[in-house]
Amino acid sequence: MVPSPPLFDSASAKQSLRRTTRAARRDYFAGLGIEERAALQSRLVDHLLPELHGRKCVAAYAPRGSEIDPQMLLWHAGNALISGAYPAFDDATSPMRFRSGQCAEDCPVGGVQPPHQAKIVEPDLVLVPLLAVDRTGNRLGQGGGHYDRALVELRAKGARIIGVGWAMQMLDTLIPAEPWDVCLDAFASPEGLRNFR
Repeated sequence: MVPSPPLFDSASAKQSLRRTTRAARRDYFAGLGIEERAALQSRLVDHLLPELHGRKCVAAYAPRGSEIDPQMLLWHAGNALISGAYPAFDDATSPMRFRSGQCAEDCPVGGVQPPHQAKIVEPDLVLVPLLAVDRTGNRLGQGGGHYDRALVELRAKGARIIGVGWAMQMLDTLIPAEPWDVCLDAFASPEGLRNFR
């Protein structure tokens, strides 16, 4: 588990928390063997399988660096005739949207995404990456705000928003939340699913 820092209330302190949690996640990931990592990611997906019930479209993400990989859930979704989607950007300054299909091209903000001609969709279940989460559902992301801006409308339409990560990414103390931050409905890790609301 990441050591829980004191409560932060400034932008610079939040940046410090990002550096700390990013480094802790990287070190944890580096300490996992390939087989252990695969087993943990399989357990994550097992905990998420019940979330597919009644869904029409599930969004995941292509992991970068030390992020946990939730993509196998999209394979299960496809077998259940549920469409899958990934975050996508038209350019580096455009809002994040979700496009159906597989990642097949470079993303303007890093990583990969479905091609520009792929259909734009509105997922009703969104798996969100994170650096850390607290026990009330406050999420610490990379700081770009892409997910928060995209999730406001989806949440208003009833989408369920689940942060995913390694169990050590849950903190014991509160992460400071800004008015525009979108809280998670739940956090899923290889250890299980914790609902917040």
